[in-house]
Amino acid sequence: MSALMGRRRSKRARNLLPNYVILTLLLVFAIGPLVILAFNSVKSRAEIGRNPLGFPHAIQWSNYTRAWNVGNFSTTTVNSGILVVGTVICILLLGGMAAYSLAKLNPPGADGVMLYLLVSSSVPLYLFLVPLFFMWRSIGLVNNLFGLIPIYVAINAPLAIFLLRSFMLELPRDFEDAARVDGAGEWQVFARIVIPLTWPGFLTVGLVVALAVWNEFVLATVFLTDPSKFTVVTSYQNFVSSFTRDWGLTSAASVMMIAPILLIFLSLQRRFIDGLTQGGMKG
Repeated sequence: MSALMGRRRSKRARNLLPNYVILTLLLVFAIGPLVILAFNSVKSRAEIGRNPLGFPHAIQWSNYTRAWNVGNFSTTTVNSGILVVGTVICILLLGGMAAYSLAKLNPPGADGVMLYLLVSSSVPLYLFLVPLFFMWRSIGLVNNLFGLIPIYVAINAPLAIFLLRSFMLELPRDFEDAARVDGAGEWQVFARIVIPLTWPGFLTVGLVVALAVWNEFVLATVFLTDPSKFTVVTSYQNFVSSFTRDWGLTSAASVMMIAPILLIFLSLQRRFIDGLTQGGMKG
């Protein structure tokens, strides 16, 4: 009996070995560049030239201080935070109401609206960048952080509506009908029934939109030319000289840029999973 169980375990181990090999390769492929980036962030420029992929021999924590000052992160981080918070709030509010209408109220032309959102989300940004810039300049919204938020909202709204609508379609109508029988209006149904049951979807959309706005480069460089309005991504331009780039400072700046998003994701991951189970229990 023990011999039979031993053969089964060895056979199972042989069957799982390719899976572990593939997962290990994927892990190295995903984590390897981040590890190299962290190593280079504490190397001198000369050591990066001699040893661009290995462990640092002389750790220079001063790269982070210099990168913070040279990149003007004290200003750019605040600007990016304003854009992220403003865009996420508008997306969750407006996109949530649009998704609720398309998923639950069946307005006339709903299919046409979904087709329009699908087409508009596939249109390249560069197609309307020039006329949009001239229009924004004519109404005085260039070099204005709050003028850039509506553009981010318009760009990210189609994907947000699609995602939120897919979450809301999974909700049974019994809860909404029961609330309406009790005298609740559509706004009360949306705020007290739909949002609590689909808040993991809102959390997912918020994280996706926040990451997109935090990493956005093209619009930030076109519509913001005042250094006091620059975002985190545009700080990379400060590490380029006439003929070279300080890769040690650039790597340190990259780590500082990635760290907030990584911390937010890790801190909300457990709540996201708990929210899925709580939403099902509330139903």
